[in-house]
Amino acid sequence: MCSAILITAPGRGRGAKDGREALTSVFDTTSGQVRGRAAARGAVAVLGIPYAEPPFGANRFRAPQPRRPWSGVRSCVDFGPVAPQSAELPGAPRWSPGDEDVLSLNVWTPAPDRGIPEGPLPVLVWIHGGAYTFGSGAQPDFDGTELARAGLVVVTLNYRLGFEGFGHVPADGEDACPPNRGLLDQIAALEWVRDNIAAFGGAPDRVTVAGQSSGATAVACLMTMDGARGLFRRAIAHSAVGPCFAPELAEHLMEKVAAEAGVPATRAGLTGASAGTLVGASDAVVGGYRNDPHSGRVHWDPVIYGPVADGHVLRGDPVALIAAGAAPDVELLVCHTTQEYWLLDAVGSCAEITTDEELGRFARDFGLPDTLLEGYRALLPGAPVRDIHLAVYGDLMFGEYSNRLAASHARTGGRTFLSRFARQRGSGPQPAVYAWHCADVPFCFGNVGEESVRFLIGGAPTRADRHLAERMTAAWAGFAATGDPGWDPVGGTSGERVRIWGTADPAAGSDPWRDGESVRALWRTFTYGPERP
Repeated sequence: MCSAILITAPGRGRGAKDGREALTSVFDTTSGQVRGRAAARGAVAVLGIPYAEPPFGANRFRAPQPRRPWSGVRSCVDFGPVAPQSAELPGAPRWSPGDEDVLSLNVWTPAPDRGIPEGPLPVLVWIHGGAYTFGSGAQPDFDGTELARAGLVVVTLNYRLGFEGFGHVPADGEDACPPNRGLLDQIAALEWVRDNIAAFGGAPDRVTVAGQSSGATAVACLMTMDGARGLFRRAIAHSAVGPCFAPELAEHLMEKVAAEAGVPATRAGLTGASAGTLVGASDAVVGGYRNDPHSGRVHWDPVIYGPVADGHVLRGDPVALIAAGAAPDVELLVCHTTQEYWLLDAVGSCAEITTDEELGRFARDFGLPDTLLEGYRALLPGAPVRDIHLAVYGDLMFGEYSNRLAASHARTGGRTFLSRFARQRGSGPQPAVYAWHCADVPFCFGNVGEESVRFLIGGAPTRADRHLAERMTAAWAGFAATGDPGWDPVGGTSGERVRIWGTADPAAGSDPWRDGESVRALWRTFTYGPERP
């Protein structure tokens, strides 16, 4: 049996007394009752709650459909199936053909004995990253226990990935399948939070949506989408990656995937292919780009799915829309790491560059200004070509895009906070572990002790690491609760305007990526736009 504090809400809960509901192991939702895990480490976890119908059969390639009610009490003590993908992530469930009930979410809420103040609690909804192709809300570093101990109700979710979530499906007469189905799933999950989170102690009007990498860009997209308006008050974006895809690129990639799958590039042909077939065909297309050095941008880091700026579901690239004033009422916290792309190099997911000729071809493929490479060489004197490439690519894909997201929001009057994650283990030109992509996430969730994150952080956490995790968790909790993470917003006139997360390093002041301004100056003539074929 599990126990939980149920905050009084209209039509929910039983046995209210002195403003607080009776403790119960069962939570009421609009689709039926659910039972979670027993309280452990100060939090109750309710896992694998469906928020929409399985997106297969008649629902395949359609907008998410409301979940039909169930009878009795549904046991929610295990994570739900993950979306179709070929990835196998440490400690997380893996997808198996036949898994269809993939639109589920997980809730962590403070246990009754935590001494959390009465009243509805702020809510944090997490959208995982993974190049829109892999991952889930069930990864060990996304466990919401520590954030719940800090006074939040935490939600993580699964959404459609790869072709199922972002692939272009041609219209069949007037019956069209919407693009950006993965984003529509996220909106459906946020609607579930609006309608149900009070039963778990959360405040539906104090929701923060957060994400990292592709999840961060999804957050930025949601900030601009009409369907998400009013579903959250604040947003957290760590290492946002951009830009979005143009419709013609999505159509071009669909044709390549259909050809690899051996099916017609039509709605009927794609619907007739199994989810596993399209996962395999997508992997084959990616492999082809990896092996073709003349395939342009996608050769260097082949990502073939992402939000499509279709003009309807998503009107344009989110940074451009935010710069035009699409979301000044949403408070925003942005973070990126200072050595993003070293992780992608370490796991072998980007093409290796070791010569000036390759570096020049890389720059031309991305349309980088002629002065950019020389500027980076000046910032990294004596660095090998590989390091120049990783620094440029990390800033192109994550660092500069994240900075522009923050700057665009602040210029239109949005309350914006900016931070950079600079913690690395060891010093010198080749530290034991870099301040690379994803390394900040276990610190924010307070999960640096998880075995599965030791590769990311360079081994078992030190005392300084645990202290850093406490501070980063507190910043998220403070921002979700009050809109104040603990430092000045962008454009503030006093105090610290960019928070640098890292352990003490006497040489830190010489790192231009911590300051950021000298790096950003190199990008002033570069323009992001929707990716095209």
